[in-house]
Amino acid sequence: MQIGYARVSTDAQDLTTQRELLAAAGCQRIFAEKITGTRADRPELARMLDHLRAGDVVTVTSLDRLARSTRDLLDIAERLQAIGAGLRSLSEPWADTTSPAGKMVLTVFAGIAEFERSLIVERTRRGREAARRRGVQFGRRPALTPAQVSHARELLAEGRAVPEVAALLNVHRATLYRALERSELRNGSPDLRQPSV
Repeated sequence: MQIGYARVSTDAQDLTTQRELLAAAGCQRIFAEKITGTRADRPELARMLDHLRAGDVVTVTSLDRLARSTRDLLDIAERLQAIGAGLRSLSEPWADTTSPAGKMVLTVFAGIAEFERSLIVERTRRGREAARRRGVQFGRRPALTPAQVSHARELLAEGRAVPEVAALLNVHRATLYRALERSELRNGSPDLRQPSV
């Protein structure tokens, strides 16, 4: 069965042309919606995917009506393949997974997308390593500054109780314990015993 999918981004746009082209292409049923392509939750697209059976062919006027990105297109194509359904685009005849050439093109796209992802991961890793070498710290900012930790040590050395010092610094006592331990690790001190309460 030929299943059509049509989409426009705004209410002001008209679905008539897409519907006519899909009907002329032999689509017996057309799922259509007015929703921006940047949204992942497209109700009619989800309904269409649930409706599909093995042997069905999803037809679109162009691939940008169906997918938000190359990765999104490949994900949808994989779902169709898992169902046993095909995909074809009226504007991009090479994107016809019912033909061996179309399957090959999408396989090449998948390889390129995977390669792009691995490049991004590698660039991100190198960037983080370079930033660390420059002294940039990642993650959440510590609740206590080194000066506050030093002040806390002084107060504890004077005999103040941990809950009292934590309250003065406006943190939970567990946060104070962790800050003291991290400080000792950075200073290379082997003594990681918690201060007495």
